[in-house]
Amino acid sequence: MRYRNRGIIAGGLVALAFWGCSVAPRSATTGPQRAAANESDRAAIAKARSDSARYPYTEADIHFMSGMIGHHAQAIKMAGWAPTHGASPTVLTLAERIINAQTDEIATMQQWLRDRRQPVPEPDPAGMKMNMGGMEHVMLMPGMLTPEQMQQLDAARGAEFDRLFLTDMIQHHRGAVRMVKELFESPGAGQDELVFKFASDVNVDQTTEIARMQRMLAVLTIQGRAP
Repeated sequence: MRYRNRGIIAGGLVALAFWGCSVAPRSATTGPQRAAANESDRAAIAKARSDSARYPYTEADIHFMSGMIGHHAQAIKMAGWAPTHGASPTVLTLAERIINAQTDEIATMQQWLRDRRQPVPEPDPAGMKMNMGGMEHVMLMPGMLTPEQMQQLDAARGAEFDRLFLTDMIQHHRGAVRMVKELFESPGAGQDELVFKFASDVNVDQTTEIARMQRMLAVLTIQGRAP
């Protein structure tokens, strides 16, 4: 998915800069540097609280941002196989775009959660980890591939990889669009400015990519190779 809202990206980069300061090795920082890093952290959190006061977020917003991290992580893993699995040039280009865009978006989502003192999931291609009844479970978000589907894609090569990749990524993108729909149908959700813009871009960009991949799949079916 191509992330088109430069304002969000810029905001994400600024937030990442704050975070980058906060995780610097303690042994490598002086007293004044630590104080500056702590001040940056406080400023980022204060801004997040100010934004949240104007644009309240809900549990549905938190669930969406948390779940989309794992959703993106699986897409990145799928796309990462393209160079080693004999993908066609057009599939390689698509895979590279997915990796670049969604890696940045994961960082933005993690920072949004971090600034609001929410749990920050690690990008896990297997899904979102949840504690239920004292036990940890992995939850597949809408559209995510099952372990069996992932194994099948990993085993494919050449034109067969192209076919499976496009088919599976269409499924994956449709799941992301469904997640956006469910978010906006949740009472009070999607009011936070960044969540609204991010979810709106997911809906537009991934719907556009679905149409593009459907055309690529049609050509592959006719010619035996993606364009």
